[in-house]
Amino acid sequence: MDEEKSVQRAPSLDLTAKQAVDVPEIDHVAEKKLVRKLDLHIIPFIMLLYLFSFLDRVNIGNARLYGMEEDLGLMGNQYQTAVSILFVTYLLAEVPSNLVLKKFTPSRWISFITTSWGIIATLTGVTQSYAGLLVCRLLLGLVEGGLFPGAAVYLTLFYTKRELALRVGYLFISAAIAGAVGGLLAYGIGFMDGVAGQKGWRWILILEGLPSAVLGIATWFLLADSPETAFYLSSEEKHLIKVRRDRQLGQTSSAQEFHRADVYAAFKDWKVYAFCAGQFGTDTVLYGYSTFLPTIIKGLGTWSTAQAQALTIPCYCLGALSYVVAARISDAQQRRGLYTVLFGGISVIGYGILISDSSTGVHYLGCFLVAMGLYVTCGLPLAWLPNNSPRYGKRTTATGLQLTIGNSSGIMAPFLYPGSEGPRFIRGHSVTLAMVGMANVIFAFMSWYLSKQNERRRRGDEDAKVANMSEAEIAELGDESPRFVYTV
Repeated sequence: MDEEKSVQRAPSLDLTAKQAVDVPEIDHVAEKKLVRKLDLHIIPFIMLLYLFSFLDRVNIGNARLYGMEEDLGLMGNQYQTAVSILFVTYLLAEVPSNLVLKKFTPSRWISFITTSWGIIATLTGVTQSYAGLLVCRLLLGLVEGGLFPGAAVYLTLFYTKRELALRVGYLFISAAIAGAVGGLLAYGIGFMDGVAGQKGWRWILILEGLPSAVLGIATWFLLADSPETAFYLSSEEKHLIKVRRDRQLGQTSSAQEFHRADVYAAFKDWKVYAFCAGQFGTDTVLYGYSTFLPTIIKGLGTWSTAQAQALTIPCYCLGALSYVVAARISDAQQRRGLYTVLFGGISVIGYGILISDSSTGVHYLGCFLVAMGLYVTCGLPLAWLPNNSPRYGKRTTATGLQLTIGNSSGIMAPFLYPGSEGPRFIRGHSVTLAMVGMANVIFAFMSWYLSKQNERRRRGDEDAKVANMSEAEIAELGDESPRFVYTV
């Protein structure tokens, strides 16, 4: 294709025919180069941040297998309490953190919370009591809570809605990698048991926490605050990002500023709460599976602690691969609901197998099926809701609410797997199956409902709402505009 043909005035698929004539020109060859550059400078760094965040949050599951409960004298459900109490402060931090993200700038705010959780995670390894463990977990949740919602909103500053699922999905791939790496690291660090007179579980927490503190300091210098201030973009590339934004309905310059009215709009939109309820169901799987997989696998056979850690790695690898494939297809087709429900169904089958009275090999297959569906059914809705919230204030609030309510399942999930109900954990698997089934019903309904809304808008049934409005006023309506096309 020659250069003249690469510059097209084709209408954006996000716009109706009424706006097609006003769509800015774009050089598609330059756009592909731009996206590759963004991926090179943003994605590895964001993935590394979330990898260490997730690792420092769930490595308590690995520490448990190396004598943490005995060393700290934990009894009854005190371990489960220590796991779940993190989410109390984690939830309280998510929405406020998103609301101050622009005020403090992403580089400084994310640097602060990353350095803080790295120090806290490291010091958890030297705690000497149950009370000390609870304090560390509460503080860890307080500073970690802002990372995922902040990262999800940060990505929307650079990428279009057709590129977002895969990029948000990289965060979940990081979670899967953290699970695999966590098992591998725990396997190796576990052999340090007794070094300097310290138990293996302490070395796991200390050595996995220190890199986060170092990464937090690097974030201050390496993370760009916005496309306009990105040191790795030329002036032409910065202009191209603006053009890409202008091609999406509702992505006006004013819409990208923070407005209180948009915050209130998010709190009043019932669709936001539907996504929150669905996210609660899928996150129950995420936290139950990620924290207790080593314990679940160890209970399936007569494996040693080290062998159980090693057997978690293939499950997480399959989960990461499944998300990459599903997210690419979902982005290409701009269909979120179909693949969310499809892969949620695979997790349901996996839990059904774990509940069944089957052989060790069949139960291990169930662990693979849960992982295969887990990251897709958790990750795609976190791209789906921002896709349908073009105004920054509403998007950042809706994403914060979605993650806050979704992550509140982390308070409940640890109590689904008490040690007294092992090795089968029938109740835990049954409740988790029901939760992901509930989420599937919600997301299937939302996909159907949004499709119906798109049909109404295509027929012009809502055009009367903007009959006396100018084009500029219509553009400021965001997803309330009858010209906005929902992602389904």
